[in-house]
Amino acid sequence: MKNYRKLLILFFSISILISCSKEDNPDGSGGTPTVDKSANLKSLGSSASDLLSDSKFTSMYIEMVFVDGFRPTDEAIQNFKSFLQERTYKPDGIEINLRSVSTSGNAPFDIDEIVDIEKEERTSYNAGDEIAVWIYFADGSNEKDSDDKFVLGSAFRNTSMVIYEKTIRDFASKAGAPSRAIIETATLNHEFGHLFGLVNLGTAPTSDHEDSGNDGHCKVDGCLMRASIEFGSSAIDVINGGTGVPTLKEACIDDLRSVGGR
Repeated sequence: MKNYRKLLILFFSISILISCSKEDNPDGSGGTPTVDKSANLKSLGSSASDLLSDSKFTSMYIEMVFVDGFRPTDEAIQNFKSFLQERTYKPDGIEINLRSVSTSGNAPFDIDEIVDIEKEERTSYNAGDEIAVWIYFADGSNEKDSDDKFVLGSAFRNTSMVIYEKTIRDFASKAGAPSRAIIETATLNHEFGHLFGLVNLGTAPTSDHEDSGNDGHCKVDGCLMRASIEFGSSAIDVINGGTGVPTLKEACIDDLRSVGGR
């Protein structure tokens, strides 16, 4: 069962690649009994239509929670909001609310520790005609990081994501790396693509574009949802304006449109 995606970045001299992997679905039990959280504790991709269309939810509320000192850049937040506005129908708007929290002190993280943090820190759930999404910017790395592979983000459940902000900052500080805003934007957009059910993670493909060697990803060159995406001919090209953050290609856009997206 495909149930959440991790965005990995591979550093080969000055070229940059992004890829994802999967893990077991975290347990959604527990929580405050006075709040109905069940609609936000479902499998990855199961709320694609709700996130994309206005048939049930006419607005979206994104709760961005960051550990003190690890706030994402304003540029990445605006880029991310623009990406959502371009692909969704939310006539009553998309609101992004940021707030800081204290460190959990548990880094490096496994997914169960992220789930525990969500239980403690998430305050917004679906209500009325507004769908809620929770994004956590962590002050540490993922426990599966290695010398040449870094987990930047994970989409899990239907409305939950974690971004490993410390890892992004460490990578962005390397010589020739893209800016922090570019890496944050690519990570946010890619992982939200998985919340949209891409590729074949709740949203059925309308054409043959799933990568047979990397399930849940697109095989179209240059697509945001490829398992491996080169930002540009080199990191320097990206910083100087090159190809910048990758975008969704037509095959993925067609899939989103088939379930109510733009």
